[in-house]
Amino acid sequence: MNEAVLSPSLPKPFDARRAVTLTVKSWFTAAAIGHAIFVVYILAVFYPPIALSGLHGLEGLHLPGGFREGDTLGNLAAVSHVLLAVVVIGGGPLQLIPAVRRSAPNFHRWLGRSYLFAAVFSSIAGLYMTWTRHTIGNLMSQITISIDGVLILVFAFLALRTAMAGRFSEHRRWALRLFMAASAVWFFRVALMGWAMLTGGWGIDWKSFTGPFLYFLGFAQYLLPLAMLEWYFHCQKPVARQHTQIAFVGTLVPLTIFMAIGIFAATMGMWLPRM
Repeated sequence: MNEAVLSPSLPKPFDARRAVTLTVKSWFTAAAIGHAIFVVYILAVFYPPIALSGLHGLEGLHLPGGFREGDTLGNLAAVSHVLLAVVVIGGGPLQLIPAVRRSAPNFHRWLGRSYLFAAVFSSIAGLYMTWTRHTIGNLMSQITISIDGVLILVFAFLALRTAMAGRFSEHRRWALRLFMAASAVWFFRVALMGWAMLTGGWGIDWKSFTGPFLYFLGFAQYLLPLAMLEWYFHCQKPVARQHTQIAFVGTLVPLTIFMAIGIFAATMGMWLPRM
């Protein structure tokens, strides 16, 4: 008689590395959907009035530091920041899909160049508006968002340099870091609305747009995604231990759930009503 029939089937050992991969794919799928919704919102709300009225199209839009009479440079920065957001928010996830890189390498390269340009120019415009218009929050808000702007510029430079040098493994890591930093404005909105939905907005003074949670989120909008990314890089290494990978999965799963709640809250409470 076959010994396999007599022997009870043994449970397969837990594959921590596969769990990491599946968890990251789930996170990316949710993030890509959320990015796509935000892109539709920008295209529907901001593009038509700007296309019809130019700089004056910023008037009446729900945009901090929108159109200001006599401030041509500031208005140009605001318009550029909004228009380029479609490339940054929409192009980022597309760049990270392996099937796109394999099946359309030319598209991937040109989108990558466009993404780098948009991220850099949008970051410069955002820094200019932050320190000349004082659009939202207080000094702490200006500092936290400015750090993100500087990180975008640094990561974009390193992603470009490693690509031009043919060091594509390094390029991939810097490109992922750039994606996290450039998506910080999206992370901020999603986390803000998710927090408001779950806690009622504890730690937020909505009138002045200040408060302990906003100070925390000002840094967390890019430091937390970047920290999780570095942890993911470590989990991919052959020397990574199983308990480290399990801890990563146990951390990313609730973060993904919170992000999904935030996407729903931002879509229903912030984006959809204004379309």
